[in-house]
Amino acid sequence: MKVITIKIPGMQSQHCQTRVKKTIEEIEGAQIQTQESGKITVFIASDPIKSKVIDAIENAGYPTFYEEKNN
Repeated sequence: MKVITIKIPGMQSQHCQTRVKKTIEEIEGAQIQTQESGKITVFIASDPIKSKVIDAIENAGYPTFYEEKNN
């Protein structure tokens, strides 16, 4: 299992954070560890899941930057 921290500069308000959270919760194999203004940390089961998470966030209208850590 890997942990990725995704920086989402456009996710500042509570509404935006909720929108991103709901988007990620729909993806099997991804689990939110922490979320705060402009940043979210997610456990992912595999690299294809990482791509799904990033694509889903960007398709919701939020550009992303991420860091990856192996567990």
